[in-house]
Amino acid sequence: MIVWHHVQHGSFRLLSWLLLVLIMSGIGAENVRAGISHDGQFWFPLYNRFSITDKVKGWFEVNPRFGEDMSEINQLLIRPALGYQILPNLSLWQGYAWVTNYEPRFSDEHRLYQQLSYRKGFTKVNLSTRTRMEERFIRSARGVALRGRQFIRVNFPLDDRNQWAFVVYNEVFVTLNTIRNGPRAGFDQNRLFVGINRKINRHLNVDVGYQNQSINTRGPRFVDAMNHILLKIGRAACRERV
Repeated sequence: MIVWHHVQHGSFRLLSWLLLVLIMSGIGAENVRAGISHDGQFWFPLYNRFSITDKVKGWFEVNPRFGEDMSEINQLLIRPALGYQILPNLSLWQGYAWVTNYEPRFSDEHRLYQQLSYRKGFTKVNLSTRTRMEERFIRSARGVALRGRQFIRVNFPLDDRNQWAFVVYNEVFVTLNTIRNGPRAGFDQNRLFVGINRKINRHLNVDVGYQNQSINTRGPRFVDAMNHILLKIGRAACRERV
């Protein structure tokens, strides 16, 4: 544990590149022969959670996503939300998302979503879960696609000051209905993340790690596309009223 007290910012950057090597090495010939297409990506989301009143909370997210060479953006999400703190560890949210895609051509999507979030700290682990329902208004699709998402995240502190933590999370996406020229009902995708969290101060923390995104594009296989992602997340938490 003492080692983590002496990790410097340069080592943190080195960890990012080592994880990138892990991403690229995961694109193996064996899986390609199995018929799963692979892609490397970089995601750099920024999250800001803030208090409006003691009970009413705000959320704003900007989430750019890039391809392997970092020269062009593949996707951008803008996601604001308002929440209400039902209990100290439980909150209810209503949000909106604008999703723009740039490859292979421009398209966009508007989403409304409802979310129930739970956070709880224990002696040696911190747990957070999120249950989200999305109503997706997709360009060129006929109707509203409904999708459920279940997220669970576990933080394992690595030092007594809680500045460093090992992080694992998983999120499952399931489409609930079939619409014309749009998604079909069934399993949509799964995201599994493994990485490190660094608490900069009481208002800012950062995740860096590897995320595996397994996707069902409704091809002949249950999972027929896989993205290997270097994920770096910045989170700001402002406690004052705005």
